[in-house]
Amino acid sequence: MKLSFEEIKRKLLLGENVNLECKEAESTIPKSVYESYSAFANTSGGDIVLGVKENKKEVNPEKRFIIQGISNPTKQIEDFWNTLNGNKVNANILIDDDVYTVSADGVVLIIIHVPRASYNLKPVYIGENPYKGTFKRNNEGDYHATEHEVRAMIRDQNPNGNDSAILEHYNMDDIDITTLSSYRQMFKVTNPEHVWNSYDDKEFLRMLGGYAKDRMTGVEGLTVAGLLMFGKGLPIREKFDNILMDYRDESGLSGDMRWSDRLTYDGTWENNLFNFFTIVARKLTSDLKKPFRLENETRIDDTAVHKAVREGFVNLIIHSDYMMDAGVLKVIKKEDGFEFTNPGILKLPKEEIYLGGNSKARNPKMQTMLRMVGFGDNAGSGFPAILKAWSNNGWVTPELVENTVLNQVCLSLTFEKTAVKNGDKKTAIKNGDKKTATKSEVHIKNIIEFLSTVGEASTAEIAEKIGLKPSRTREILSTLDDVEAIGSNKDRKYILKSK
Repeated sequence: MKLSFEEIKRKLLLGENVNLECKEAESTIPKSVYESYSAFANTSGGDIVLGVKENKKEVNPEKRFIIQGISNPTKQIEDFWNTLNGNKVNANILIDDDVYTVSADGVVLIIIHVPRASYNLKPVYIGENPYKGTFKRNNEGDYHATEHEVRAMIRDQNPNGNDSAILEHYNMDDIDITTLSSYRQMFKVTNPEHVWNSYDDKEFLRMLGGYAKDRMTGVEGLTVAGLLMFGKGLPIREKFDNILMDYRDESGLSGDMRWSDRLTYDGTWENNLFNFFTIVARKLTSDLKKPFRLENETRIDDTAVHKAVREGFVNLIIHSDYMMDAGVLKVIKKEDGFEFTNPGILKLPKEEIYLGGNSKARNPKMQTMLRMVGFGDNAGSGFPAILKAWSNNGWVTPELVENTVLNQVCLSLTFEKTAVKNGDKKTAIKNGDKKTATKSEVHIKNIIEFLSTVGEASTAEIAEKIGLKPSRTREILSTLDDVEAIGSNKDRKYILKSK
């Protein structure tokens, strides 16, 4: 959806951010436009507005950003396209409709909408050297991507993922037999008639993708997936000293307690991924409600919520970037839910992940290993299953938060009930949910005041202003009688209803 002149004015009241950049460009295209183009493409997309002067000495956005317009929009647009299609940048990811003009009272602005580049096209960079010409974006503006960030983008181009590489000099001696035996027992229970059950450990691992041989060079050994999933702790730490695993139970705390239970490397367990998953998964689901249910005269203790929590954990493992310079696989159990944080940004846009049907795991071998014993799914249905389980319980929509500066993703699953409607406040208090009702009142007041000031705003803009996550903000907006939505899906805006 193209921005209107009025929408741009309203956005300027909020100032520049990770998705908005303004440039003066009165008569020529500034060179920094291509830095912003690269930055938006490599981060989360955004809009470059040409024809706006910035007075950096001013703090007030109304005075800081001055709309002055473009004197020769046709020539500038032509120059931009010629440069973009030349050798200035390595890839043109725009279509014709992404560059357009808006005008009001004789003032013309040029808008360049830059979408987020597909993972197989990153990095988008200036010149011929990606390590010198790649930019990313944060709330402060464009910045040169670090070497580690560029390497991560290049790794993600691999259609086969990151976990099938052979680790030279790592062999079956580096496998923790106890861990592998536990996995094989689980595999046998899940797949009792499978032919792999008769194979020795090395051949079994080979079939799973945990051991491989390069036919061209003759080099063979454990793969990244094989070592990380089933390896002994010491060789894992030798090869991947950049990656840590950390579980904390932050529920039921009192006094100065920071956690009531923790699992990290302490020398008492072989810190491979399969051990981490099986130990922590039990801790996460141990006190979830298990309503009595029989299936073929057998009690079933597993629920959709149990499966959703494990799915969140599986996602952490299969989407982590284990090649980063530093990262923590962090799992936190809270009083009101769970948090799963993994190193590495999203390979797919959040909209696609929420819809499901498409899976682009960074570690497809690990995904297969877990799926073969009943954990996770590689058909892209895992995240929708999490959403459904939470929705069926009336809880706030799970939130997937991508931090492109820290290069990590956090999935939050909370047991908080969805927003309380204005008319349901008395009912909420009567049911003992007075705290939720009061908090909602404050958020509602802030939303009304914000919309009164800016006229209309997107969910993301409102969320940023009132300090809530977009999913929580969306829940509250859906309950407000004084607010109406205009537009549809990702182009939706909210305004106050006329009285």
